[in-house]
Amino acid sequence: MGVVEAFLLWAPPVLLAITLHEAAHGYVARYFGDATAFDAGRISLNPLRHIDPVGTILVPGVLYFLSSGLLFGWAKPVPVNFARLRNPKRDMLWVSLAGPLANLVMGLCWAVFLALVVRTQQSIDTPLAYMAVAGISINAVLFVFNLLPLPPLDGGRIVTSLLPLPTAIKFARIEPYGIFIVLVLLMLGWLPVLLGEPVRIVHNVLLHFADLFL
Repeated sequence: MGVVEAFLLWAPPVLLAITLHEAAHGYVARYFGDATAFDAGRISLNPLRHIDPVGTILVPGVLYFLSSGLLFGWAKPVPVNFARLRNPKRDMLWVSLAGPLANLVMGLCWAVFLALVVRTQQSIDTPLAYMAVAGISINAVLFVFNLLPLPPLDGGRIVTSLLPLPTAIKFARIEPYGIFIVLVLLMLGWLPVLLGEPVRIVHNVLLHFADLFL
């Protein structure tokens, strides 16, 4: 398969993964009392509203062409004013968890789609099957990556929500440096090591889920 064809088959799952991830954050934040994302037009299925030039285009593109074995990225964060949530510390957990859970659900949906494609076309070596596997892969990566316990990633905010307030305040101070820490881990080659096994487990679980429908 050529690079252009592979890119075109990867693009829909990637755009869908980041769009629904960010929209889920905004929707749950609004449910718990913060309409900041809604007022900014970020509870949207339009991927253009969520694309970050570096995280959505540059980083995944470089990783793909370098054949790094790990393709990941991030979207423009949905604005959330945690102070406007009805119970800021508790509700932060659900707002943060919404994005990764959206990726997990999408991974399950792509697994069902893969099973349907294989059943109807009697082959896994087809463009639609390749797209489905790409959907499973990118959502497995985003699910694991965003659960890293490092602010401003979702996992970091989940940890902040669970920690006692004095400790949570100190831990949250890492947030301005979080993405720089991620980039350093990536450049040192440590990020694929941290994510590799958990991503493999989630990916295999999703493929097993597809097998249940075959």
